[in-house]
Amino acid sequence: MKSYLSSLLSLILLLTVVGCSCSGGGSSYESRIERPEKARRIANINFKKEFNDLNDTHLSAARAIGVAAHNVDSVEGSDIIDDLVLLDDEEAYVVDKLTHSSPYLVPTASELLSEIGRSFQDSLVAHHLPPYKVIVSSVLRTGKDVKKLGRRNINASKNSAHCFATTFDITYKRFHALSDAEEVPQIKLKLVLGEVLRDLKKQGRCYVKHEVKQACFHITAR
Repeated sequence: MKSYLSSLLSLILLLTVVGCSCSGGGSSYESRIERPEKARRIANINFKKEFNDLNDTHLSAARAIGVAAHNVDSVEGSDIIDDLVLLDDEEAYVVDKLTHSSPYLVPTASELLSEIGRSFQDSLVAHHLPPYKVIVSSVLRTGKDVKKLGRRNINASKNSAHCFATTFDITYKRFHALSDAEEVPQIKLKLVLGEVLRDLKKQGRCYVKHEVKQACFHITAR
């Protein structure tokens, strides 16, 4: 009888462990940090004040660590392609359908983008919010891209940091949902992303401009 009960308890324990391993974890990023019992409070950020780095500041950093892409019509087949990284970190972000830019960055900027995406996901866990990815809306602009975009946007010029593969835009109007959970208000997701960017900016990792017309964070690696 004791042997039977011992075997039964062992079987129940095994099934419990298997069940937990199958149902726990959820999305892959949640395993990277411990989910706190109490959700972290979302900071109230003054975006205009926190993210007001001017174009000259972005441009200076871009020229220092980037490559000049405004002299080429296409990245593919050009001399600069060996210095660039094709964006493909699908766990950290989603690249939007690009019509006036190409999905390339210098390594430093590519690593920064991945860190932003992963830190954003980790912060969502800490805030007890469902999983989302950030959406990259603009990346490297060649000379051809600048000409095309200039017909629609007077701010698109050869003096844009986007022409040096150091700069990318992350939209704050749209986020890519990874679950069927109840939709989180856009402003709440924007605030969580703002926390991540504020921390990286304070660490001297990047410059950030809060763009109102384009509804994006304009980010340049340092």
